[in-house]
Amino acid sequence: MKADKKQFSNRMGAAVLLLALACVNGYAQDNKSSNDGNSKEEGNRNVMLNAASANGPREIQIGLPSADVNVLENGIPVTYATNPHSVNSLWRADASLSHVGLLKISETAITTGNIGYAVNSFTQLGEKGFNGTLNYKSNHFGMQEISLNLNGEIAKDWFYSGSIYQDFDPGTFKIKSTPFQDRTQIYKFALTKRYNQNRGEFTAMYHYSNSHPVYMYATQSAPFVYVGDGSVRELGAFALGTTSYLPVDNEMIYRDMRTGELKKTNLYDAVQNKGSEVALMNNYNWDNGLSWKVIMKYDHATGSCVYQTPMELSQRTNAINYQYEGEDGRMQAYNGEYVQSRMSCLNRGFIDEFMFTTELSRKLSNGTWRLGLNEWYYDIDYASNTTMYDQSVPTDGSYPVRLYNPDYAISTSRSYDGNGYYYDFNKNASEYYKGHENKLAVYFTHDWDVTDKFNLYYGARLEYQALRGNNAAVKDANGNFVGRFADYHLGATASNGTKIEPTPMEYDWFNYALSAAATYKLTKEFGFTGDFTYITQHPKLENFAPAVLPNTDKISVPLGRAGIYYNNEWLSLTSLFSYISKTNNNSTLNLQHSVNGVNEILAAPLNYDIKTLGWTTDVVARPFKGFDLHFLFTYQKPTYKKYETSVKFSDDYVGQINATGNIVAEIPQVIVEIDPSYMITKDLKIWTSFRYFSKTYANINDAYYFNGRWETFGGLNWQVNKKLSLGCSVVNFLNQTGAKGSIAGAELVTKDEAGKYANTVMAGSYIRPFTVEFSAQVKF
Repeated sequence: MKADKKQFSNRMGAAVLLLALACVNGYAQDNKSSNDGNSKEEGNRNVMLNAASANGPREIQIGLPSADVNVLENGIPVTYATNPHSVNSLWRADASLSHVGLLKISETAITTGNIGYAVNSFTQLGEKGFNGTLNYKSNHFGMQEISLNLNGEIAKDWFYSGSIYQDFDPGTFKIKSTPFQDRTQIYKFALTKRYNQNRGEFTAMYHYSNSHPVYMYATQSAPFVYVGDGSVRELGAFALGTTSYLPVDNEMIYRDMRTGELKKTNLYDAVQNKGSEVALMNNYNWDNGLSWKVIMKYDHATGSCVYQTPMELSQRTNAINYQYEGEDGRMQAYNGEYVQSRMSCLNRGFIDEFMFTTELSRKLSNGTWRLGLNEWYYDIDYASNTTMYDQSVPTDGSYPVRLYNPDYAISTSRSYDGNGYYYDFNKNASEYYKGHENKLAVYFTHDWDVTDKFNLYYGARLEYQALRGNNAAVKDANGNFVGRFADYHLGATASNGTKIEPTPMEYDWFNYALSAAATYKLTKEFGFTGDFTYITQHPKLENFAPAVLPNTDKISVPLGRAGIYYNNEWLSLTSLFSYISKTNNNSTLNLQHSVNGVNEILAAPLNYDIKTLGWTTDVVARPFKGFDLHFLFTYQKPTYKKYETSVKFSDDYVGQINATGNIVAEIPQVIVEIDPSYMITKDLKIWTSFRYFSKTYANINDAYYFNGRWETFGGLNWQVNKKLSLGCSVVNFLNQTGAKGSIAGAELVTKDEAGKYANTVMAGSYIRPFTVEFSAQVKF
């Protein structure tokens, strides 16, 4: 896209000035570790530098489609499932934490049973004396983020720690429904008793969170013109990332999946998350090197996710004579060129979860062994109520408006309820399940220096998974799944006479994970390294939410890597070849097709496999005093295996997808990270971070694609004195603009058909805009 040259010049001038004045919090840049593979944590990965979010950890690609970002605090997940209780609604990398790192894939697999990297964090507990940390962050859009930790000693061997986090974030564009796109508050209090002779400690902790992550539905999509060559251009005066695509009206009407009642809410209330958590932790050390730790947590929460998913975006036809409410309250004819249909998904669950983890470990002269146990229980009553509506697609940068159908009472292609704005309640992606899931696991690891040159790490996890409850995957008299229909809810009756009733489900599975890593030092500086992880899983409770049952076969994920490393005084290098695959991925696609000029949406369940070959080279260089350079290069080729599905629409058109052999959508084949930093003085550090993501496909059939893009960050760290540090950083300082992710409603478009969609208006996700951030930290 073309940027306004004057605006760009002003932004770059501001960036240079601000970089000369201050510095930024160094959480991400200071996370360094050697590349020999012996640490539990991965270094140099800039965990909190996120181009998708201003306050959450980023997802690190491993060659598989996006999954949950695993975040641990004190050794256990901060939330059992991120839908509907998202990580960002109850966890932030704030002053309440003493450490934030990144667990390696093998360590995550053994200790949690999940695949991928995990953010590893620990609560700041009380220390001797009186101590405080105050963090403040703001940006030029008006965000105000404050976190405070106070801790100290209240009696001999008794300590306290209290933390407050407050976030008032208006986002990068103004919306009318609420002043903030993120309003989050988190409170923690911990009381610690330390044992004599530093043998350990016992801690009781309370944690309360209340969050309205409006950005979930406010920043999901925006319109642009897809040129056809992988690039996009702005639609009129609509600027990606700084113009709102959310209608002014905050109201939402929906049909309750549980009761069938027609209800009204506002989106701000619908996205509220609340949690009350109590945790008990105990650590104890013996003289013979034996250590024991235990943590248990109970959380009572209401989790909510709201999505405003863009569906069909098309040129307006005469099929519906749309109207909208003007500024004076009168209805006016809509003469805009485009219409966007949206599906509102109101996801909410009432949650009780109990987590217990205990570990016994012992340090020996040539290594460490560890024996652990997890008991994790998750109970939830969950429903996702969906509502369809249409909105305008303004080209002048104004706010969109919801569109009214004056002929809704005689509509045959849609089912309206109450008025002419909302239709097809619960028809498309509505979900329901109620029940519990229990995981009982035992795991073992041994980190063993076999000789001075050979280190071996190996471990295993054995897990029993039990799942009980009800869902709404209902079959008719012939044994076929009924599927969703307009006004679907428990107690409704389908057109064939089938009554929709809760369907019981009961499953017991055995999962396991195996991991081994070896490092051989051929010389003092050069050696060979490799690791292998094999994990098996089965569907989670959330996989039983759609109208059909998921494939309940075993999910297998093998990951193997092998290569070389080289370390000397100024260079640390690792180069690895890798293979990863995953079988029996469960998913649901919302396929769209125009029937008599009106868009019809049907959900298509599918099950597929993925495999990825890759090569990664990671370098940390310190060629001269004060200068550090981190370089990471990854090549991967993730492809679909056995990816086929189809649905039949009301006009008998059969929408088919066969993506077997295609490159996986939204995953780049080349990733480059370049992170240079320089200590100008012993107190002043300048740093930048460049990330390149190559071409990504924007639909399942690899018909649409987005060209490669850069994500850029930069800043200065200034340690004013022992107690004060100040900062400034710039996100997207190259002012890159453009789209990313997938294109709404494009699932059925094939490569042969892609050409005719050049210069077509579409909707999708976009790159986080140019943002200047300020930070300050005071310690006392």
